[in-house]
Amino acid sequence: MVLLHVLFEHAVGYTLLALKEVEEISLLQPQVEECVLNLGKFHNIVRLVAFCPFASSQVALENVNAVSEGIVHEDLRLFLETYLPTKKKKVLLGVGDPKIGAAIQEELGYNCQTGGVIAEILRGVRLHFHNLVKGLTDVSACKAQLGLGHSYSRAKVKFNVNRVDNMIIQSISLLDQLDKDINTFSMRVREWYGYHFPELVKIINDNATYCRVAQFIGNRKELNEEKLEELEELTMDGAKAKAILDASRSSMGMDISAIDLINIESFSSRVVSLSEYRQSLHTYLRSKMSQVAPSLSALIGEAVGARLIAHAGSLTNLAKYPASTVQILGAEKALFRALKTRGNTPKYGLIFHSTFIGRAAAKNKGRISRYLANKCSIASRIDCFSEVPTSVFGEKLREQVEERLSFYETGVIPRKNLEVMKEAMVQAEEAAAEITRKLEKQEKKRLKKEKKRLAAIALASPENSSSTPEECEETSEKPKKKKKQKLQEIPQENGTEVPPVSLPKPKKRKSFSTEEFVNNDLETANNGNLPKRKKSLTKPEPVSEPEEAANRSVLKKKRKLSLKEEPLSSGPEEAASNKSSKKKKKLLKLAQED
Repeated sequence: MVLLHVLFEHAVGYTLLALKEVEEISLLQPQVEECVLNLGKFHNIVRLVAFCPFASSQVALENVNAVSEGIVHEDLRLFLETYLPTKKKKVLLGVGDPKIGAAIQEELGYNCQTGGVIAEILRGVRLHFHNLVKGLTDVSACKAQLGLGHSYSRAKVKFNVNRVDNMIIQSISLLDQLDKDINTFSMRVREWYGYHFPELVKIINDNATYCRVAQFIGNRKELNEEKLEELEELTMDGAKAKAILDASRSSMGMDISAIDLINIESFSSRVVSLSEYRQSLHTYLRSKMSQVAPSLSALIGEAVGARLIAHAGSLTNLAKYPASTVQILGAEKALFRALKTRGNTPKYGLIFHSTFIGRAAAKNKGRISRYLANKCSIASRIDCFSEVPTSVFGEKLREQVEERLSFYETGVIPRKNLEVMKEAMVQAEEAAAEITRKLEKQEKKRLKKEKKRLAAIALASPENSSSTPEECEETSEKPKKKKKQKLQEIPQENGTEVPPVSLPKPKKRKSFSTEEFVNNDLETANNGNLPKRKKSLTKPEPVSEPEEAANRSVLKKKRKLSLKEEPLSSGPEEAASNKSSKKKKKLLKLAQED
Protein backbone atom coordinates (compact mmCIF):
# COMPACT_ATOMS: atom_id res chain seq x y z
CA MET A 1 0.00 0.00 0.00
CA VAL A 2 1.39 3.42 -1.02
CA LEU A 3 1.69 6.00 1.75
CA LEU A 4 0.42 9.39 0.57
CA HIS A 5 2.01 12.44 2.21
CA VAL A 6 1.30 16.09 1.47
CA LEU A 7 3.90 18.89 1.65
CA PHE A 8 2.51 22.30 2.54
CA GLU A 9 4.66 25.44 2.45
CA HIS A 10 3.49 28.20 4.79
CA ALA A 11 4.99 31.55 5.79
CA VAL A 12 5.89 30.12 9.22
CA GLY A 13 7.47 26.85 8.03
CA TYR A 14 7.19 23.54 6.22
CA THR A 15 4.42 21.09 7.15
CA LEU A 16 4.21 17.38 6.30
CA LEU A 17 0.83 15.65 6.57
CA ALA A 18 -0.20 12.03 6.07
CA LEU A 19 -3.51 10.96 4.54
CA LYS A 20 -5.57 8.05 5.85
CA GLU A 21 -7.19 5.47 3.54
CA VAL A 22 -5.44 6.59 0.39
CA GLU A 23 -7.11 4.15 -1.95
CA GLU A 24 -10.61 5.25 -0.96
CA ILE A 25 -9.76 8.94 -0.99
CA SER A 26 -8.28 8.78 -4.47
CA LEU A 27 -11.55 7.38 -5.76
CA LEU A 28 -13.91 9.66 -3.82
CA GLN A 29 -12.87 13.18 -4.78
CA PRO A 30 -16.34 14.81 -4.30
CA GLN A 31 -16.42 13.47 -0.72
CA VAL A 32 -13.02 15.09 -0.12
CA GLU A 33 -14.40 18.43 -1.33
CA GLU A 34 -17.26 18.14 1.18
CA CYS A 35 -14.91 17.20 4.04
CA VAL A 36 -12.63 20.20 3.46
CA LEU A 37 -14.99 22.72 5.03
CA ASN A 38 -15.73 20.61 8.13
CA LEU A 39 -12.83 20.57 10.61
CA GLY A 40 -13.92 17.36 12.36
CA LYS A 41 -14.23 15.39 9.13
CA PHE A 42 -10.98 16.88 7.84
CA HIS A 43 -9.13 15.63 10.95
CA ASN A 44 -10.35 12.13 10.14
CA ILE A 45 -8.69 12.37 6.71
CA VAL A 46 -5.47 14.26 7.45
CA ARG A 47 -2.90 13.66 10.20
CA LEU A 48 -0.01 16.02 11.04
CA VAL A 49 3.34 14.21 10.76
CA ALA A 50 5.85 17.04 11.28
CA PHE A 51 6.13 20.82 11.35
CA CYS A 52 9.44 22.63 10.84
CA PRO A 53 9.21 26.40 11.59
CA PHE A 54 11.58 28.87 9.95
CA ALA A 55 14.32 30.26 12.18
CA SER A 56 13.87 33.87 11.00
CA SER A 57 12.18 35.99 8.36
CA GLN A 58 15.36 35.97 6.27
CA VAL A 59 15.38 32.15 6.21
CA ALA A 60 11.69 32.16 5.27
CA LEU A 61 12.40 34.55 2.37
CA GLU A 62 15.26 32.35 1.12
CA ASN A 63 13.06 29.23 1.21
CA VAL A 64 10.17 30.97 -0.55
CA ASN A 65 12.49 32.24 -3.30
CA ALA A 66 13.86 28.73 -3.76
CA VAL A 67 10.35 27.19 -3.95
CA SER A 68 9.16 29.84 -6.45
CA GLU A 69 12.16 29.11 -8.69
CA GLY A 70 11.71 25.33 -8.43
CA ILE A 71 14.86 24.71 -6.38
CA VAL A 72 15.06 22.32 -3.41
CA HIS A 73 16.44 24.32 -0.49
CA GLU A 74 18.75 22.67 2.03
CA ASP A 75 16.16 23.12 4.80
CA LEU A 76 13.49 21.40 2.69
CA ARG A 77 15.85 18.58 1.78
CA LEU A 78 16.73 17.94 5.43
CA PHE A 79 13.05 18.11 6.45
CA LEU A 80 11.91 15.57 3.86
CA GLU A 81 14.81 13.19 4.47
CA THR A 82 14.13 13.31 8.22
CA TYR A 83 10.36 12.73 8.33
CA LEU A 84 9.56 10.76 5.15
CA PRO A 85 9.90 6.96 5.25
CA THR A 86 13.17 5.49 4.05
CA LYS A 87 11.50 3.20 1.48
CA LYS A 88 11.01 5.71 -1.31
CA LYS A 89 9.06 3.41 -3.62
CA LYS A 90 6.21 3.13 -1.12
CA VAL A 91 5.93 6.90 -0.62
CA LEU A 92 3.86 9.26 -2.76
CA LEU A 93 4.39 12.97 -2.00
CA GLY A 94 1.72 15.48 -2.93
CA VAL A 95 2.88 19.05 -3.72
CA GLY A 96 1.13 22.15 -4.98
CA ASP A 97 3.70 23.34 -7.55
CA PRO A 98 4.77 21.03 -10.39
CA LYS A 99 8.23 22.70 -10.57
CA ILE A 100 9.16 21.91 -6.99
CA GLY A 101 7.65 18.44 -7.42
CA ALA A 102 9.89 17.73 -10.40
CA ALA A 103 12.93 19.02 -8.50
CA ILE A 104 12.16 16.82 -5.44
CA GLN A 105 11.66 13.77 -7.64
CA GLU A 106 14.93 14.40 -9.47
CA GLU A 107 17.10 15.15 -6.41
CA LEU A 108 15.56 13.01 -3.64
CA GLY A 109 13.89 10.24 -5.62
CA TYR A 110 10.36 10.52 -4.15
CA ASN A 111 7.39 10.16 -6.50
CA CYS A 112 5.43 13.44 -6.54
CA GLN A 113 1.82 14.13 -7.47
CA THR A 114 0.01 17.41 -8.18
CA GLY A 115 -3.56 18.43 -8.90
CA GLY A 116 -6.80 16.54 -8.33
CA VAL A 117 -7.20 15.29 -4.77
CA ILE A 118 -3.91 16.94 -3.70
CA ALA A 119 -5.25 20.38 -4.62
CA GLU A 120 -8.38 19.82 -2.52
CA ILE A 121 -6.36 18.53 0.46
CA LEU A 122 -4.02 21.55 0.26
CA ARG A 123 -7.05 23.83 0.17
CA GLY A 124 -8.30 22.26 3.38
CA VAL A 125 -4.84 22.47 5.00
CA ARG A 126 -4.65 26.15 4.09
CA LEU A 127 -8.09 26.70 5.63
CA HIS A 128 -7.48 24.79 8.90
CA PHE A 129 -3.71 25.30 9.23
CA HIS A 130 -3.89 27.22 12.52
CA ASN A 131 -5.92 24.37 14.03
CA LEU A 132 -3.52 21.66 12.83
CA VAL A 133 -0.40 23.24 14.36
CA LYS A 134 -0.39 23.65 18.15
CA GLY A 135 0.41 27.11 19.51
CA LEU A 136 -0.36 28.87 16.22
CA THR A 137 -3.27 31.30 16.01
CA ASP A 138 -5.03 32.59 12.96
CA VAL A 139 -3.88 36.18 13.64
CA SER A 140 -0.20 35.22 13.93
CA ALA A 141 -0.40 33.12 10.74
CA CYS A 142 -1.94 36.06 8.85
CA LYS A 143 0.76 38.42 10.15
CA ALA A 144 3.50 36.02 9.05
CA GLN A 145 1.96 35.75 5.59
CA LEU A 146 1.66 39.52 5.28
CA GLY A 147 5.26 40.15 6.36
CA LEU A 148 6.65 37.47 4.07
CA GLY A 149 4.57 38.77 1.18
CA HIS A 150 5.96 42.30 1.61
CA SER A 151 9.56 41.07 1.89
CA TYR A 152 9.14 38.77 -1.12
CA SER A 153 7.75 41.62 -3.24
CA ARG A 154 10.56 43.96 -2.16
CA ALA A 155 13.16 41.33 -3.00
CA LYS A 156 11.65 40.82 -6.45
CA VAL A 157 11.67 44.54 -7.13
CA LYS A 158 15.29 44.89 -5.95
CA PHE A 159 16.40 41.80 -7.88
CA ASN A 160 17.05 43.59 -11.15
CA VAL A 161 19.87 42.13 -13.23
CA ASN A 162 19.26 44.66 -15.99
CA ARG A 163 20.29 47.46 -13.61
CA VAL A 164 18.09 50.55 -14.05
CA ASP A 165 16.70 50.12 -17.55
CA ASN A 166 13.24 51.11 -16.25
CA MET A 167 14.41 54.72 -16.27
CA ILE A 168 15.51 54.36 -19.89
CA ILE A 169 12.10 52.97 -20.87
CA GLN A 170 10.28 55.86 -19.22
CA SER A 171 12.69 58.46 -20.62
CA ILE A 172 12.39 57.33 -24.25
CA SER A 173 8.60 57.10 -23.94
CA LEU A 174 8.46 60.63 -22.52
CA LEU A 175 10.84 61.84 -25.20
CA ASP A 176 8.59 60.53 -27.98
CA GLN A 177 5.54 62.05 -26.30
CA LEU A 178 7.30 65.40 -25.94
CA ASP A 179 8.22 65.41 -29.63
CA LYS A 180 4.58 64.95 -30.56
CA ASP A 181 3.36 67.58 -28.10
CA ILE A 182 5.98 70.15 -29.09
CA ASN A 183 5.09 69.71 -32.76
CA THR A 184 1.39 70.12 -32.03
CA PHE A 185 1.87 73.20 -29.84
CA SER A 186 4.31 74.77 -32.31
CA MET A 187 1.78 74.41 -35.11
CA ARG A 188 -0.76 76.10 -32.87
CA VAL A 189 1.65 79.01 -32.24
CA ARG A 190 2.39 79.29 -35.97
CA GLU A 191 -1.26 79.42 -36.83
CA TRP A 192 -2.12 81.81 -34.01
CA TYR A 193 0.75 84.27 -34.57
CA GLY A 194 0.42 83.88 -38.36
CA TYR A 195 -2.66 86.09 -38.32
CA HIS A 196 -0.45 88.96 -37.22
CA PHE A 197 2.83 88.10 -38.99
CA PRO A 198 2.27 85.43 -41.73
CA GLU A 199 5.63 85.98 -43.46
CA LEU A 200 7.58 84.67 -40.41
CA VAL A 201 6.44 81.08 -41.07
CA LYS A 202 8.33 80.89 -44.38
CA ILE A 203 11.50 82.48 -43.01
CA ILE A 204 11.95 80.26 -39.90
CA ASN A 205 11.38 76.51 -40.16
CA ASP A 206 12.44 75.31 -36.70
CA ASN A 207 9.57 75.13 -34.21
CA ALA A 208 11.48 76.13 -31.08
CA THR A 209 13.22 79.01 -32.85
CA TYR A 210 9.89 80.24 -34.27
CA CYS A 211 8.37 80.32 -30.75
CA ARG A 212 11.38 82.23 -29.37
CA VAL A 213 11.27 84.79 -32.21
CA ALA A 214 7.50 85.24 -31.87
CA GLN A 215 7.92 85.80 -28.13
CA PHE A 216 10.71 88.32 -28.77
CA ILE A 217 9.01 90.31 -31.57
CA GLY A 218 5.52 90.58 -30.11
CA ASN A 219 3.94 93.39 -32.12
CA ARG A 220 5.68 93.55 -35.50
CA LYS A 221 5.21 97.33 -35.69
CA GLU A 222 7.55 97.77 -32.72
CA LEU A 223 10.40 95.86 -34.44
CA ASN A 224 13.24 98.16 -35.53
CA GLU A 225 16.95 98.10 -36.28
CA GLU A 226 17.85 98.46 -32.59
CA LYS A 227 16.54 94.92 -31.94
CA LEU A 228 18.42 93.48 -34.94
CA GLU A 229 21.42 92.24 -32.93
CA GLU A 230 19.25 90.36 -30.43
CA LEU A 231 17.26 88.92 -33.31
CA GLU A 232 20.51 87.64 -34.89
CA GLU A 233 21.39 85.91 -31.62
CA LEU A 234 18.03 84.12 -31.61
CA THR A 235 18.08 83.05 -35.26
CA MET A 236 21.86 82.43 -35.38
CA ASP A 237 21.82 83.92 -38.87
CA GLY A 238 22.20 87.57 -39.91
CA ALA A 239 20.45 87.14 -43.27
CA LYS A 240 17.35 85.69 -41.62
CA ALA A 241 17.28 88.50 -39.08
CA LYS A 242 17.46 91.09 -41.87
CA ALA A 243 14.71 89.27 -43.81
CA ILE A 244 12.46 89.26 -40.73
CA LEU A 245 13.00 93.02 -40.27
CA ASP A 246 12.15 93.74 -43.91
CA ALA A 247 9.10 91.48 -43.84
CA SER A 248 7.77 93.15 -40.70
CA ARG A 249 7.73 96.52 -42.46
CA SER A 250 5.69 95.27 -45.41
CA SER A 251 3.64 92.54 -43.78
CA MET A 252 0.09 91.70 -44.90
CA GLY A 253 -0.97 90.53 -41.43
CA MET A 254 -3.81 91.94 -39.41
CA ASP A 255 -3.42 94.11 -36.34
CA ILE A 256 -3.60 92.38 -32.97
CA SER A 257 -4.76 93.61 -29.58
CA ALA A 258 -2.60 93.68 -26.47
CA ILE A 259 -4.52 90.94 -24.65
CA ASP A 260 -4.23 88.57 -27.63
CA LEU A 261 -0.53 89.30 -27.84
CA ILE A 262 -0.08 88.49 -24.12
CA ASN A 263 -1.77 85.11 -24.58
CA ILE A 264 0.36 84.26 -27.61
CA GLU A 265 3.56 85.20 -25.75
CA SER A 266 2.64 83.12 -22.69
CA PHE A 267 1.79 80.09 -24.80
CA SER A 268 4.98 80.41 -26.85
CA SER A 269 7.00 80.65 -23.62
CA ARG A 270 5.47 77.32 -22.51
CA VAL A 271 6.46 75.74 -25.82
CA VAL A 272 10.02 77.09 -25.43
CA SER A 273 10.28 75.65 -21.91
CA LEU A 274 9.04 72.28 -23.18
CA SER A 275 11.68 72.24 -25.92
CA GLU A 276 14.40 73.10 -23.38
CA TYR A 277 13.20 70.29 -21.11
CA ARG A 278 13.27 67.95 -24.10
CA GLN A 279 16.96 68.75 -24.63
CA SER A 280 17.80 68.14 -20.97
CA LEU A 281 15.86 64.85 -21.07
CA HIS A 282 17.84 63.78 -24.14
CA THR A 283 21.14 64.42 -22.34
CA TYR A 284 19.83 62.44 -19.34
CA LEU A 285 18.92 59.56 -21.65
CA ARG A 286 22.39 59.58 -23.18
CA SER A 287 24.04 59.42 -19.76
CA LYS A 288 21.77 56.55 -18.64
CA MET A 289 22.41 54.60 -21.83
CA SER A 290 26.17 55.03 -21.39
CA GLN A 291 25.84 53.52 -17.89
CA VAL A 292 23.36 50.71 -18.61
CA ALA A 293 24.00 49.71 -22.23
CA PRO A 294 27.24 51.35 -23.42
CA SER A 295 27.97 48.78 -26.16
CA LEU A 296 24.47 48.98 -27.65
CA SER A 297 24.48 52.78 -27.61
CA ALA A 298 27.96 52.89 -29.22
CA LEU A 299 26.81 50.50 -31.94
CA ILE A 300 23.40 51.82 -32.93
CA GLY A 301 22.94 55.10 -31.04
CA GLU A 302 21.26 56.07 -27.80
CA ALA A 303 17.77 56.74 -29.17
CA VAL A 304 17.46 53.56 -31.26
CA GLY A 305 18.99 51.42 -28.51
CA ALA A 306 16.57 52.88 -25.94
CA ARG A 307 13.63 52.19 -28.25
CA LEU A 308 14.74 48.57 -28.64
CA ILE A 309 14.97 48.16 -24.85
CA ALA A 310 11.56 49.80 -24.35
CA HIS A 311 9.93 47.64 -27.00
CA ALA A 312 11.42 44.44 -25.58
CA GLY A 313 10.41 45.41 -22.03
CA SER A 314 13.90 45.26 -20.47
CA LEU A 315 17.52 44.76 -21.37
CA THR A 316 17.34 41.14 -20.23
CA ASN A 317 14.43 40.41 -22.55
CA LEU A 318 16.29 42.04 -25.43
CA ALA A 319 19.35 39.92 -24.64
CA LYS A 320 17.21 36.77 -24.75
CA TYR A 321 15.82 37.58 -28.18
CA PRO A 322 17.48 35.99 -31.22
CA ALA A 323 18.87 38.20 -33.98
CA SER A 324 15.94 37.44 -36.29
CA THR A 325 13.51 38.83 -33.67
CA VAL A 326 15.65 41.92 -33.09
CA GLN A 327 15.68 42.56 -36.82
CA ILE A 328 11.88 42.90 -37.13
CA LEU A 329 11.28 44.28 -33.63
CA GLY A 330 8.72 47.06 -34.05
CA ALA A 331 7.28 45.73 -37.34
CA GLU A 332 4.97 43.09 -35.86
CA LYS A 333 1.89 44.33 -37.72
CA ALA A 334 3.63 44.14 -41.07
CA LEU A 335 4.97 40.67 -40.22
CA PHE A 336 1.58 39.20 -39.30
CA ARG A 337 -0.09 40.90 -42.23
CA ALA A 338 2.52 39.35 -44.54
CA LEU A 339 2.04 35.93 -42.98
CA LYS A 340 -1.72 36.26 -43.31
CA THR A 341 -1.67 37.39 -46.94
CA ARG A 342 1.37 35.26 -47.81
CA GLY A 343 3.29 38.31 -48.94
CA ASN A 344 6.86 39.44 -48.37
CA THR A 345 7.91 39.72 -44.72
CA PRO A 346 9.45 43.01 -43.47
CA LYS A 347 13.24 43.33 -43.61
CA TYR A 348 13.66 45.69 -40.64
CA GLY A 349 11.80 47.24 -37.75
CA LEU A 350 13.14 49.80 -35.29
CA ILE A 351 16.72 49.36 -36.50
CA PHE A 352 15.70 51.10 -39.72
CA HIS A 353 16.29 54.43 -37.88
CA SER A 354 20.02 53.68 -37.62
CA THR A 355 22.37 55.37 -40.09
CA PHE A 356 23.70 52.11 -41.55
CA ILE A 357 20.48 51.08 -43.32
CA GLY A 358 19.98 54.56 -44.73
CA ARG A 359 23.52 54.56 -46.17
CA ALA A 360 23.16 51.13 -47.77
CA ALA A 361 21.91 50.65 -51.32
CA ALA A 362 18.36 49.41 -51.92
CA LYS A 363 19.46 45.89 -52.82
CA ASN A 364 21.70 45.66 -49.71
CA LYS A 365 19.26 47.03 -47.11
CA GLY A 366 18.01 43.58 -46.13
CA ARG A 367 21.51 42.13 -45.86
CA ILE A 368 22.89 44.98 -43.75
CA SER A 369 19.80 44.96 -41.50
CA ARG A 370 20.30 41.24 -40.83
CA TYR A 371 23.99 41.78 -40.04
CA LEU A 372 23.21 44.80 -37.82
CA ALA A 373 20.56 42.84 -35.88
CA ASN A 374 23.13 40.11 -35.24
CA LYS A 375 25.60 42.61 -33.80
CA CYS A 376 22.85 44.31 -31.75
CA SER A 377 21.94 41.02 -30.07
CA ILE A 378 25.62 40.41 -29.21
CA ALA A 379 25.99 43.95 -27.81
CA SER A 380 22.83 43.64 -25.68
CA ARG A 381 24.06 40.35 -24.18
CA ILE A 382 27.44 41.85 -23.35
CA ASP A 383 25.79 44.85 -21.68
CA CYS A 384 23.34 42.71 -19.73
CA PHE A 385 25.69 40.09 -18.32
CA SER A 386 29.06 41.85 -18.04
CA GLU A 387 30.19 42.88 -14.54
CA VAL A 388 31.99 46.06 -15.67
CA PRO A 389 30.11 47.51 -18.68
CA THR A 390 32.34 49.24 -21.23
CA SER A 391 31.79 50.64 -24.70
CA VAL A 392 34.81 48.83 -26.20
CA PHE A 393 32.81 45.96 -27.65
CA GLY A 394 30.22 48.34 -29.11
CA GLU A 395 32.91 50.36 -30.88
CA LYS A 396 34.49 47.20 -32.32
CA LEU A 397 31.10 45.90 -33.46
CA ARG A 398 30.43 49.26 -35.10
CA GLU A 399 33.73 48.97 -36.96
CA GLN A 400 32.66 45.54 -38.19
CA VAL A 401 29.36 46.91 -39.51
CA GLU A 402 31.24 49.73 -41.27
CA GLU A 403 33.60 47.20 -42.87
CA ARG A 404 30.67 45.05 -43.99
CA LEU A 405 28.96 48.09 -45.51
CA SER A 406 32.13 49.00 -47.41
CA PHE A 407 32.42 45.36 -48.52
CA TYR A 408 28.95 45.56 -50.11
CA GLU A 409 29.92 48.76 -51.91
CA THR A 410 33.60 48.25 -52.84
CA GLY A 411 34.26 44.54 -52.32
CA VAL A 412 37.05 45.00 -49.72
CA ILE A 413 37.15 41.86 -47.55
CA PRO A 414 36.49 42.70 -43.87
CA ARG A 415 38.43 41.35 -40.91
CA LYS A 416 37.40 38.10 -39.26
CA ASN A 417 35.28 38.22 -36.15
CA LEU A 418 37.89 36.28 -34.12
CA GLU A 419 40.58 38.89 -34.70
CA VAL A 420 38.28 41.77 -33.84
CA MET A 421 37.08 40.10 -30.62
CA LYS A 422 40.65 39.40 -29.49
CA GLU A 423 41.50 43.08 -29.84
CA ALA A 424 38.29 43.98 -28.05
CA MET A 425 39.09 41.63 -25.15
CA VAL A 426 42.51 43.23 -24.62
CA GLN A 427 41.07 46.74 -24.70
CA ALA A 428 38.16 45.74 -22.49
CA GLU A 429 40.52 44.40 -19.81
CA GLU A 430 42.45 47.67 -19.86
CA ALA A 431 39.23 49.68 -19.64
CA ALA A 432 37.94 47.50 -16.79
CA ALA A 433 41.22 47.99 -14.90
CA GLU A 434 40.94 51.75 -15.37
CA ILE A 435 37.35 51.74 -14.12
CA THR A 436 38.26 49.66 -11.05
CA ARG A 437 41.15 52.06 -10.34
CA LYS A 438 38.77 55.00 -10.44
CA LEU A 439 36.34 53.20 -8.17
CA GLU A 440 39.12 52.46 -5.69
CA LYS A 441 40.13 56.13 -5.66
CA GLN A 442 36.54 57.13 -5.00
CA GLU A 443 36.35 54.60 -2.18
CA LYS A 444 39.56 55.95 -0.63
CA LYS A 445 38.23 59.49 -0.78
CA ARG A 446 35.01 58.35 0.87
CA LEU A 447 36.97 56.59 3.64
CA LYS A 448 39.07 59.72 4.25
CA LYS A 449 35.95 61.83 4.59
CA GLU A 450 34.50 59.26 6.98
CA LYS A 451 37.68 59.32 9.10
CA LYS A 452 37.62 63.12 9.25
CA ARG A 453 33.99 63.04 10.31
CA LEU A 454 34.72 60.50 13.05
CA ALA A 455 37.71 62.54 14.24
CA ALA A 456 35.56 65.65 14.49
CA ILE A 457 33.00 63.71 16.53
CA ALA A 458 35.79 62.39 18.79
CA LEU A 459 37.11 65.92 19.36
CA ALA A 460 33.66 67.17 20.20
CA SER A 461 33.00 64.37 22.71
CA PRO A 462 35.83 65.27 25.27
CA GLU A 463 34.40 68.78 25.59
CA ASN A 464 31.07 67.29 26.63
CA SER A 465 32.77 64.82 28.99
CA SER A 466 34.84 67.60 30.65
CA SER A 467 31.67 69.47 31.52
CA THR A 468 29.90 66.41 32.90
CA PRO A 469 31.92 65.88 36.17
CA GLU A 470 31.05 69.36 37.43
CA GLU A 471 27.40 68.68 36.71
CA CYS A 472 27.71 65.35 38.55
CA GLU A 473 29.25 67.08 41.59
CA GLU A 474 26.43 69.59 41.66
CA THR A 475 23.84 66.85 41.51
CA SER A 476 25.63 64.86 44.24
CA GLU A 477 25.77 67.91 46.53
CA LYS A 478 22.03 68.54 46.28
CA PRO A 479 20.83 65.33 48.02
CA LYS A 480 23.36 65.87 50.85
CA LYS A 481 21.89 69.29 51.50
CA LYS A 482 18.41 67.82 51.51
CA LYS A 483 19.43 65.20 54.09
CA LYS A 484 20.87 67.90 56.38
CA GLN A 485 17.68 69.91 56.06
CA LYS A 486 15.60 66.85 56.99
CA LEU A 487 17.73 66.25 60.11
CA GLN A 488 17.37 69.88 61.13
CA GLU A 489 13.61 69.96 60.61
CA ILE A 490 12.58 66.84 62.63
CA PRO A 491 9.62 67.94 64.82
CA GLN A 492 9.19 66.95 68.43
CA GLU A 493 6.15 65.21 69.85
CA ASN A 494 4.68 68.42 71.25
CA GLY A 495 4.98 70.20 67.87
CA THR A 496 8.07 72.29 68.60
CA GLU A 497 11.01 72.07 66.28
CA VAL A 498 14.44 70.88 67.38
CA PRO A 499 17.21 73.47 66.99
CA PRO A 500 19.80 72.71 64.31
CA VAL A 501 22.44 70.24 65.43
CA SER A 502 26.04 70.91 64.45
CA LEU A 503 27.81 67.66 63.63
CA PRO A 504 31.44 67.65 64.82
CA LYS A 505 34.19 66.75 62.39
CA PRO A 506 35.99 63.46 63.05
CA LYS A 507 39.36 63.85 64.77
CA LYS A 508 42.33 61.58 65.13
CA ARG A 509 42.07 59.38 68.19
CA LYS A 510 44.88 59.18 70.74
CA SER A 511 45.79 56.54 73.30
CA PHE A 512 45.10 57.60 76.93
CA SER A 513 46.64 56.52 80.23
CA THR A 514 44.31 55.76 83.17
CA GLU A 515 44.87 59.11 84.93
CA GLU A 516 44.26 61.10 81.75
CA PHE A 517 41.21 59.00 81.00
CA VAL A 518 39.67 59.64 84.45
CA ASN A 519 40.39 63.38 84.24
CA ASN A 520 38.77 63.56 80.83
CA ASP A 521 35.75 61.73 82.18
CA LEU A 522 35.44 64.20 85.04
CA GLU A 523 35.67 67.13 82.64
CA THR A 524 33.11 65.75 80.18
CA ALA A 525 30.66 64.57 82.82
CA ASN A 526 29.19 68.05 83.15
CA ASN A 527 28.76 68.37 79.37
CA GLY A 528 27.13 64.91 79.10
CA ASN A 529 29.47 63.65 76.35
CA LEU A 530 32.10 60.95 76.57
CA PRO A 531 34.92 60.48 74.09
CA LYS A 532 35.37 57.23 72.23
CA ARG A 533 38.24 55.06 73.45
CA LYS A 534 40.69 53.18 71.38
CA LYS A 535 42.77 50.30 72.54
CA SER A 536 46.00 51.92 73.75
CA LEU A 537 49.31 50.30 73.06
CA THR A 538 50.77 51.59 76.41
CA LYS A 539 50.05 49.58 79.56
CA PRO A 540 47.86 51.43 82.17
CA GLU A 541 49.36 52.31 85.57
CA PRO A 542 47.97 50.67 88.77
CA VAL A 543 45.18 52.66 90.48
CA SER A 544 45.06 53.15 94.29
CA GLU A 545 42.00 52.54 96.55
CA PRO A 546 41.06 56.23 97.18
CA GLU A 547 41.08 56.82 93.43
CA GLU A 548 38.72 53.85 92.92
CA ALA A 549 36.32 55.30 95.52
CA ALA A 550 36.38 58.66 93.72
CA ASN A 551 35.63 56.91 90.43
CA ARG A 552 32.63 55.15 91.95
CA SER A 553 31.19 58.41 93.27
CA VAL A 554 31.63 59.94 89.79
CA LEU A 555 29.71 57.05 88.28
CA LYS A 556 26.82 57.51 90.72
CA LYS A 557 26.62 61.22 89.86
CA LYS A 558 26.64 60.45 86.11
CA ARG A 559 23.77 58.00 86.50
CA LYS A 560 21.68 60.53 88.41
CA LEU A 561 22.35 63.18 85.76
CA SER A 562 21.43 60.79 82.91
CA LEU A 563 18.16 59.85 84.69
CA LYS A 564 17.25 63.52 85.09
CA GLU A 565 18.05 64.35 81.43
CA GLU A 566 16.24 61.36 79.90
CA PRO A 567 12.65 62.73 80.00
CA LEU A 568 13.77 66.02 78.49
CA SER A 569 15.55 64.41 75.57
CA SER A 570 13.73 63.10 72.55
CA GLY A 571 14.42 62.16 68.98
CA PRO A 572 17.98 61.84 67.80
CA GLU A 573 19.44 63.43 71.04
CA GLU A 574 17.89 60.69 73.16
CA ALA A 575 19.38 57.96 70.99
CA ALA A 576 22.79 59.65 71.10
CA SER A 577 22.69 59.96 74.95
CA ASN A 578 21.73 56.27 75.32
CA LYS A 579 24.64 55.23 73.15
CA SER A 580 27.05 57.50 75.05
CA SER A 581 25.92 56.12 78.43
CA LYS A 582 26.51 52.55 77.30
CA LYS A 583 29.98 53.44 76.08
CA LYS A 584 30.75 55.15 79.43
CA LYS A 585 29.79 52.03 81.38
CA LYS A 586 32.03 49.82 79.27
CA LEU A 587 34.95 52.21 79.60
CA LEU A 588 34.61 52.47 83.38
CA LYS A 589 34.46 48.69 83.75
CA LEU A 590 37.67 48.38 81.75
CA ALA A 591 39.32 51.06 83.95
CA GLN A 592 38.26 49.25 87.15
CA GLU A 593 39.55 45.92 85.91
CA ASP A 594 42.89 47.48 85.10
